Amino acid sequence: MRKLKLLFTIYCLFAISNAFGQTSTEMVDAIVKEANDNSQLEPLAHELMDVIGPRLVGTPQMKKANDWAVAKFQSWGIEAENQEWGKWRGWERGITHVDLVEPRVVSLSGMQLAWSPSTSKKGVTAELMIIPEVEDSIAFQKWLPTVKGKIVLVSMNQPTGRPDYNWEEFATEESFEKMKTERDAQTEAWRARMNATGYNSRNINEVLENAGALAIVQSRWSNGFGANKIFSANTKNIPVVDLSLEDYGMIYRLTENGAKPKIKILAQSSELGTVPTFNTIATIKGTEKPEEYVILSAHFDSWDGATGATDNGTGTITMMEAARILKKLYPNPKRTIIVGLWGSEEQGLNGSRAFVEDHPEIVENVQAVFNQDNGTGRVVNISGQGFLHSYDYIGSWLEAVPREYKNELETNFPGTPSRGGSDYASFVAAGAPAFSLSSLSWSYWNYTWHTNLDTYDKIVFDDVRNNAILTAILTYMASEDDDTTARERAVLPTNRRTNEQYEWPEPRKANRDGGK
Repeated sequence: MRKLKLLFTIYCLFAISNAFGQTSTEMVDAIVKEANDNSQLEPLAHELMDVIGPRLVGTPQMKKANDWAVAKFQSWGIEAENQEWGKWRGWERGITHVDLVEPRVVSLSGMQLAWSPSTSKKGVTAELMIIPEVEDSIAFQKWLPTVKGKIVLVSMNQPTGRPDYNWEEFATEESFEKMKTERDAQTEAWRARMNATGYNSRNINEVLENAGALAIVQSRWSNGFGANKIFSANTKNIPVVDLSLEDYGMIYRLTENGAKPKIKILAQSSELGTVPTFNTIATIKGTEKPEEYVILSAHFDSWDGATGATDNGTGTITMMEAARILKKLYPNPKRTIIVGLWGSEEQGLNGSRAFVEDHPEIVENVQAVFNQDNGTGRVVNISGQGFLHSYDYIGSWLEAVPREYKNELETNFPGTPSRGGSDYASFVAAGAPAFSLSSLSWSYWNYTWHTNLDTYDKIVFDDVRNNAILTAILTYMASEDDDTTARERAVLPTNRRTNEQYEWPEPRKANRDGGK
């Protein structure tokens, strides 16, 4: 396995000039100029994130996004349609208010989780309880009836709300080490407390609901200032809300110290039954090899704690902008160019897996799939995903990219195939050459991934523009290549930790009935 910094070499330049002719340089220059002089990224981001908002599968906002994308592609002269791939639980978020009402009054920072049941119009007001320390599951069952009529706190109270980098910068070494030791001990103690109940974070909400709790409050801190992870409720009739670390810590301490705090939760949402859900597919038809395909891939859906800006609004607008540029400058590509904006990636790559299942004729003739996900940063890594000859064709395509758009880019050939992570894995499992355009972090994992802070203002447009240029050039080069990409798989290496050989992933079925 070779890790390479991409270099301009005399051999590759010679090869490119012979394979693609002088027009490749002219096309690359035109792509760069169009992307920089007439960028549509900012208005696309505003319309998608600010106006439409979050795109949780099964919500009206997701369908609005599908329709918006079709209209946008069509305005650029690109054929587009929404392809139904399955059905899902229809749900729409309403308002959330959480207020401390005893021993004092203050509004708290919180929101209901995805698919949370609604309260009545009056909301629910009740005293708080904490998951207790018990010896075993029998003792927990004896305690369980006491939750009736109460609101239950189910998360650990964090000992500090400061990220570790803040401690590293300002604390003494002794103080930092002391905090980490105490935090580790507290975390282990909380884990033991939960284990003793016989349940875990995935199923305890249902148990508490069945025991008569009126609501559940959690706080899933992301280890960054102001950021919490916002996922799904896992209850049928009672609301589940997530509070900020700061407010959760306050009401936890009040409860722990016997102040008998009460909070009021007003969480409005609407159940919409089972609704159809879609992938948005745009197509620029090829001329010489129309039955071969280059696919620009990004998942369109998001969680709805914020507006899904970096997960995956940035990947979406990267692919849309690349398609717009190519349609304007390269309207008659050699191969057919498809843009796939997938639904329900967040619940298991469902949209892309369904597309792979439904369109074997496309998958069998894929020249390349370029997928972008996981943040707003510049693309800095491309893995060959285990395809033996990926070095040859990706390397030659990348040589056409001007240095300033790839000077940080590393490649990993032949690499190892991904088993998940994002939608390119759906194609890799089916044997199609699909590649992740992996980007710089920009604190993605702590601050924007699945959090309440994943908003328009976190987008770094210069980096996204870089990615749109890179994607457009790679797509042009892949389309124009005289050769069809080889699909031979490399012999995979041995996992150094387990001493077992990596295996190629098998295709997995899409969950097409999440509404049931």
